[in-house]
Amino acid sequence: MNPLVSVIIPTHNPNYERLQKTLNALKKQTLLQESWELIVIDNLTPDPTYIYKFDFSWHNYTKVVREEKLGLTRARIAGIKASQGKYLVFVDDDNVLDDNYLNNVIEIFQNYPHLGAIGGKSLPDFEVEPESWVKDFWVCLALRNLGEEIQIYAFDELPKKEKQHPYFAPIGAGMALQRQAALLYVDSIAENINRLSLDRTGKSLQSGGDCDINLTLLEAGWAVGYFPQLQLTHLISANRLTKDYLARLNRASLRSWVQVLDAHNIHPWQKIPSWSVIPRQIKAFFSYQPWKSPANYINWQGACGMFEGLGTLSANHGNQL
Repeated sequence: MNPLVSVIIPTHNPNYERLQKTLNALKKQTLLQESWELIVIDNLTPDPTYIYKFDFSWHNYTKVVREEKLGLTRARIAGIKASQGKYLVFVDDDNVLDDNYLNNVIEIFQNYPHLGAIGGKSLPDFEVEPESWVKDFWVCLALRNLGEEIQIYAFDELPKKEKQHPYFAPIGAGMALQRQAALLYVDSIAENINRLSLDRTGKSLQSGGDCDINLTLLEAGWAVGYFPQLQLTHLISANRLTKDYLARLNRASLRSWVQVLDAHNIHPWQKIPSWSVIPRQIKAFFSYQPWKSPANYINWQGACGMFEGLGTLSANHGNQL
């Protein structure tokens, strides 16, 4: 088989109902099954037989690969290495793709061959109705709707100081890659421990892996883009809507945001002395007044993560604050 598209689902101890909805949506793709393969990466699920409780017989071109090193980035790399498609699509185990998603990926890449990575809308399906303040933290939950305008970004001839990670760059949920770009990313990360740990690993909520992919491709001369016709539904469980979970997530996300930009020599901030991290967090406690509301608490935790990131920066890009 020479598939046009490889769908890669990294998963660790998945919720049965949510992953089943993910698979049911893939069954309904308008792209003929002969044109795409399904690769499920079992990333160290405690029970190795659990993944086989799901029925994959509906798709003749399915691979289940066991990745023994824990971590979302390692699972994605394993999926890339196992794939054969010209285009690769990352699908989380709680993503429900619109019926035309795979066909749209092909059409976009054929019309925009300079694009290395693309993404689109990620709309919520909440298990329980969230409190009103949760919407302020949709970005933490990989939820986005940036409207109907196509947006594309490349470094091209930008001065080094102006290069950035665009706000509309693809997120991991539903991210599609050209094969050549994906292989370039795998070669670049190799055994770089710092970059391999930029995304979810065990109980860690780090979430910079998709940004790392985007910046790697941008540095290599590819462009990245947002296309509204790429739409999926993100299934959000009740436990992800609590103050404590969102606080942990915001803290880890902002810490990894600083670290991934540093890994690509983008420095919108200056390093701070590591000894100053805790005093700054204490000062921020009184500035953010986290006792007043869940949103204040989550934002304070985000500031704490930012300080932690700034305290670990390399010291070769400017004076310390």
